Amino acid sequence: MNANYEWMKLYEAAVLETNPNILPGRIEDAKGDVVERKDSVAGSLTVGVIPTIAPYYLPPKLSSFTRQFPQALVTVVEEITPVLLDRLRASTVDVAILALPIRGHEFDTFALLTERLFAALPRKHALSGRRSLVLKDLRKEPFLLLRDGHCFRDTAVAACDRARLNPQIIFKSGQFSSILSMVSTGMGVSIVPEMAIEKEARCRYVRIADDEATRTIGATVLRGRSLTRLHHAFLAHLRP
Repeated sequence: MNANYEWMKLYEAAVLETNPNILPGRIEDAKGDVVERKDSVAGSLTVGVIPTIAPYYLPPKLSSFTRQFPQALVTVVEEITPVLLDRLRASTVDVAILALPIRGHEFDTFALLTERLFAALPRKHALSGRRSLVLKDLRKEPFLLLRDGHCFRDTAVAACDRARLNPQIIFKSGQFSSILSMVSTGMGVSIVPEMAIEKEARCRYVRIADDEATRTIGATVLRGRSLTRLHHAFLAHLRP
């Protein structure tokens, strides 16, 4: 089942939640009611998000959602993937925004976007002027990566493995901001997702020439859990 179909069904579920007596043929005409009937979308929602997504993707989405649905109270929990999956199982988190795929058959996931991976280089690095590079070009460079427990570290290491590169890791952190500060001073190089590219450009970002060097992020809910109108509205709002 493709992501577009899943999202279409999600929209229909939100419409039927708002209009339980609607005829099937009128669903398209009524989808706007999910947005128009703002007062009917209320209550509390706890959203979990991993640290490598939270500061980049979530703020604009959350801001526009709370403006559109002012009766909704949204709480955000930032944690690594294993912790958020446990909280989904315990129903202390309603929706989690994670990197896909995830392990576990007890979850439903909805893909949101796929982004490319980039090498982060010091501004004066010899390869900083390239439009793309292969990771093997960086085999002599010290690497700065996220610490164990962060799923993006696994994504970065997998990209190195495909390039038959065994990176010399000299610095581990839980935040891209710390890593990029170190890269900007010439301490080494790193791998980051497209959404983490800084506008201030303290570093140079060069696309990794590997079709598999991507990251897909998505929304995750506990399979079989009854979703409220607020849950449906938030999930539909996340759709690109």
